[in-house]
Order: sequence, then structure tokens, then C-alpha cells
Amino acid sequence: MDTELAQLEAQLEQLINHYERLKGDNVALRGRVARLEADNRKLAEKVRFAADRLEGLLEKLPEA
Repeated sequence: MDTELAQLEAQLEQLINHYERLKGDNVALRGRVARLEADNRKLAEKVRFAADRLEGLLEKLPEA
């Protein structure tokens, strides 16, 4: 019985350690997602600006 209890205690300890590691990973990943989403918004704005500018330049070209 002491052996079984020791095994359960060891398994519980592993489970708690695994949980804590995953919890930390989750926090880090959420931060990374937030940064990547912000970068994506900035890049999308740059693409819209470039497309608008290109459209304006194309309108100034003489028709062939």
C-alpha cells in the first residue's frame, strides 16, 4: 500500500509539473499571438496603402 501511495504521489507530482509547464507555455503563446496579430494589422495597413497608391498611379497613366 505504501508503494502504491508513493507511485500515486509521484504521478501527481508529474501531473502538477506538466500542468505548470503547459500553463507557462500557454501564457507565452498568447503573448506571441497578440504580437503577431498586431504585426499582421500593421502589414495589412501597409498593403492597403500601397494598393491605394498604386491605383492612384494607374489612374494617372494615359490610356493606350
